[in-house]
Amino acid sequence: MRCLPTKQFQPQSLPPSLSITNIPHFTTATNSLPSSSMPLFSSILSKTATTRSLLMSSSRSPKTRLRGVVFDMDGTLTVPAIDFAAMYRAVLGEHEYNRIKSQNPSGIDILHEIENWTPQKQRKAFETIADYERQGLDRLQIMPGAAELCGLLDSKNIRRGLITRNVKSAVDLFHERFGITFSPALSREFRPYKPDPAPLLHICSVWDVLPNEVIMVGDSLKDDVACGKRAGAFTCLLDETGRYDSPKYADVEHKPDFKVTSLAEVYSILEVNFDLSP
Repeated sequence: MRCLPTKQFQPQSLPPSLSITNIPHFTTATNSLPSSSMPLFSSILSKTATTRSLLMSSSRSPKTRLRGVVFDMDGTLTVPAIDFAAMYRAVLGEHEYNRIKSQNPSGIDILHEIENWTPQKQRKAFETIADYERQGLDRLQIMPGAAELCGLLDSKNIRRGLITRNVKSAVDLFHERFGITFSPALSREFRPYKPDPAPLLHICSVWDVLPNEVIMVGDSLKDDVACGKRAGAFTCLLDETGRYDSPKYADVEHKPDFKVTSLAEVYSILEVNFDLSP
């Protein structure tokens, strides 16, 4: 809200807290002003008071009620166990891998790259991908802080969902091995898969909540953050190594609302920025 009349009287160094005693041009008592100035002066004070009231009201606006957290799986809930660069090279070939990587600073969407291939070529690609994913399952470990974070969310009755581009059998193994379940838990059998917002919007529909009452937590700008932002949700990027601090990610289309280096930091982010009351 702009108050143009006030600007005529206040110097550039005017502090935010406005009163008669700290406005240099009005240090004299009001009854010493010419009577012709009184209406304008009263108008200025009235508008200033209204402006301050609105600003104070805005600063006290309630936090958004957080009603659900949706997690990525590989590299977020689990310790990174899949060599994605090696997988992409095996599927695409070295030359094509380097070409596509140079055009996509946020990373390669391998499922998108192969979706228009011939059925035979696509089948071979999926076999290669599945082989790398099986190797990852053999080394499956839960991410430090994941169980504790889920416990804290449960204590606040905040729902937990999962979206992964891995297969359903990998999600089932995670649930079974670590005894932590997510619902809904959507794998790549759900189409379209992230970064399309459809999986996250589906979860919001099942929960009967709005996207802006949900936060997406994941380790990928191109998949997790993009999915969340396109759906209209909050996003939190897990960046353990600081790789996304590189200048090459400065101009990506979708940027996270929050960034952490471990899952142990997530609950503090939620406490400060959201209403977590049960």
